[in-house]
Amino acid sequence: MSDALLPRVTTPCIGVCSTALGDAVCRGCKRFSHEVIHWNGYSQAQKRVIDARLDEFLSQVVRNKLRVVDAELLEWQLKTQQLPYKPAKSPEVWTFALLRAGAHQIKNLAEFGLRIDAQYRDVPLPELKDMIDREFYILSEAHYERYMKVI
Repeated sequence: MSDALLPRVTTPCIGVCSTALGDAVCRGCKRFSHEVIHWNGYSQAQKRVIDARLDEFLSQVVRNKLRVVDAELLEWQLKTQQLPYKPAKSPEVWTFALLRAGAHQIKNLAEFGLRIDAQYRDVPLPELKDMIDREFYILSEAHYERYMKVI
């Protein structure tokens, strides 16, 4: 498919950049510092590669804690509650968007088409959201250390 026919990749920035403080991996969006710096100069294809890596890492971490049992219900709830999410992303990425927006208010994840894995059932949702975010950062940092860091 032509680059012009694909949706534009928007910045993953969430306004909590730590690269200015010297972090090699942003604690907000999980991009590498050079990706944050050069983002506006990247082609859409380059941005897609970065976006795909971030989506895969986040999806992997979410799948380790929760199951999306009904993606249609999850999407319906996101639309109904007018919560920001990107339809082209995976349901696991939607799940994190849901937790970021409303972990304190959600009482029953089944109403969103989600099921928490047994070992996390007693973890409050805000804490689970923070665990996911931390593990997403750790995974991004490990990838940076393994493949990007120049010694």
